[in-house]
Parts: sequence; structure tokens; C-alpha cells
Amino acid sequence: MQLLLTQKQKHLLDYLQREIHRSGALPSLRKAAADLGVSHAAVAQGLKALEEKGYVKRQGRYSRTIYLLNRVQEMAAPHRWREVPVIGRVTAGLPMYAQEEWDGSIVIDASIYRGQNLFALRIKGDSMKNVGILNGDLAICEPRQYAQNGEIVVALIGEEEATVKRFFLRKNHIELRSENPRYRPMRYPFGEVLIQGKVIGICRGPEGIK
Repeated sequence: MQLLLTQKQKHLLDYLQREIHRSGALPSLRKAAADLGVSHAAVAQGLKALEEKGYVKRQGRYSRTIYLLNRVQEMAAPHRWREVPVIGRVTAGLPMYAQEEWDGSIVIDASIYRGQNLFALRIKGDSMKNVGILNGDLAICEPRQYAQNGEIVVALIGEEEATVKRFFLRKNHIELRSENPRYRPMRYPFGEVLIQGKVIGICRGPEGIK
């Protein structure tokens, strides 16, 4: 059963519905706050109220997925959004979901990216350009602490340097391979490489949009 909305809550719900019809996706919290002329916290509180009153359904603690519901508590449309953190730096043991580690956020299509606790990492350099991963892109990653041969992963080297490379487990070492002939494969002892995630998609940065 859906409860009556206050004027502010109805204004937020009407805005979300307009954005779906206009762009096919819900806006980020930041965009909603800017469009409505309110604070980020006010939008978050409004969404919480809409959820409590049965107008939206939210999933996920860190990557937020929102569904608009109809009067019988079903999804009103297939459009949904997820806001995932852009991680400023990758650290060992996946403590990356602490808010202070965030370098902003990005909204992605939840019908494509279905994993839990997804994060994004900004690509630096051209070592993976031959598979279409360019400087400035955002790699959408699923947190993982293992990898299969040939997968493109986020690896932490010596608990200090994070890199996106193709992973191979060899007999006596781990090989991290670039997708650019300018760069040689990198080889490390087993204890020096910690897998932190698998790359499952790319959001194009400014270099790839030219």
C-alpha cells in the first residue's frame, strides 16, 4: 500500500519520473540535487521517505539501485540506476568502500551491471589500449580476490601500486600483461600481487569521446 506524499516528496517523485521518460535512466544524487535546488542530503532523505511509503525500492548498501514502483508494488518501468563509487586509490583487503576513499561516483545501468558492491577505477596511461581501455576511462569493477587466466583485473602490487592488466598464473610467478606492444609483461612473486577486482565494463573518458 502506498501512503500519501508530502508536497516535497511528490515533487521529487515527479522529477524522477520525468528524468526516466527524458533520458531512460534515473539521475545521480548530485544531478538531482542540482536540478531541484536542494542539498545532496535532502535528496537522499527524500528517497528514503519514498521507499518507506512504497513508491521506490532501493537495493545495495554502497552501489545504490533504485526501482520506481507502481501501486501494486511492482517495478513501474525497466529503467533503474546504480550509483557506484569512483575509488581514488586501491588498498589491500578491500577497505575501499569507506567514504573517504571515494573520488566521486558514477551512475551506471543496473540491467547491465548486476554484481554487488561494484566500484569504478580511473585508468591512467595507455597500456590497455588494444582492448579499448583508454587513458581517463573509468573501469567498472566487481570486487574479487582471485582471478582466472586471461581475465582483466585490478591488481595491487606490493600493497602500494594499483594497475589494470590481464592476469596469468604461471608455475613460479604471476604475470600481468598489457594490451599494448610497447609494454613488456610484468612478472611478480606470488606474494607481491593481490587481486582486488575484475574489470566488467568501461565508461569512456574524454580521450575516447573525441
